[in-house]
Amino acid sequence: MKKNNGFTLIELMIVVVIIGILTAVAAPSYMDYLRESRRADAKVGLTKLADKQERYYLQNNIYATTLANLNITSSASDEGLYTLSITSADVSGFVVTATAVASGPQANDTGCTVMTLSSTSARGSGGSVTADSNNCW
Repeated sequence: MKKNNGFTLIELMIVVVIIGILTAVAAPSYMDYLRESRRADAKVGLTKLADKQERYYLQNNIYATTLANLNITSSASDEGLYTLSITSADVSGFVVTATAVASGPQANDTGCTVMTLSSTSARGSGGSVTADSNNCW
């Protein structure tokens, strides 16, 4: 008698099912990890914008109201995941905002699609400074 070496169809199907289960469990966690790591693009952009605001204030005794005043030609963040803007600015302070690009991968980042930073270093998300802000920052 000749012995056949190999896998049966049942064994192969069990392996495929196990791989499917592992993928179903791991994929959402991985996507959350990617979303959180991409927030660094907004943090870096907001920090750079705040630094430029402080330099502008030292020279002009008022904060800039437009990106053009800060010699910034593009409102996109370094990786292009967020749009940076100056929400408010006057002689006493400023608030800068990073908004996730609507068609980008961060558009589904619930609660963290809008991140803000003020001249007092107050950090916010979703358009306000809340306890949930720490989850985004």
